[in-house]
Amino acid sequence: MAAPAGNRGGGGKDAATEQPEFKEATLAVRRVNKVVKGGRILSFSVYVIVGNEDGRVGFGKGKARDVPEALKKATEAAKRAMITVKLHNGTIYHPVYGKHGATTVYLQPASQGTGRIAGGYMRMVLELVGIKNVLAKIIGSNNHNNVVRATMDALQKIRSPEEIAARRGKKLDEILANHHSVS
Repeated sequence: MAAPAGNRGGGGKDAATEQPEFKEATLAVRRVNKVVKGGRILSFSVYVIVGNEDGRVGFGKGKARDVPEALKKATEAAKRAMITVKLHNGTIYHPVYGKHGATTVYLQPASQGTGRIAGGYMRMVLELVGIKNVLAKIIGSNNHNNVVRATMDALQKIRSPEEIAARRGKKLDEILANHHSVS
């Protein structure tokens, strides 16, 4: 009997059953020189974002003597640093600010069909987390590392109405009465 398509007969666990499918985006590959007594030591630092486009995203940095090894380290670091984001119909529940270093980011929910109105590296994070409609602004420094970390900070601050109601000790109806939900 022939092996099913996709199974190459490598044995062991299937990669699909081991962990969910993640997409990854490489932010930057930097060449770094360390000057030592005997000359220069060349290495590479790589910044990577991974996400499943369904509410999970992570950011990592890897450094090694060659790019593939640095990329592998960065991907592993990003998978270890995954966060879960509460989504609501392809957008976020409420406006939120995130800050890291000299960078502040602002995310605001948007109605269906608006798209991702966000700059550069923030757009990559929002894509990989699965947010389809959002308005966003970078305030201050637009350094890629700070922008990504500030965006992650903002995403971690998002709370669902259920969480807010539980935290305040109120009923969900009381929270939703004052909540201007985006449809």
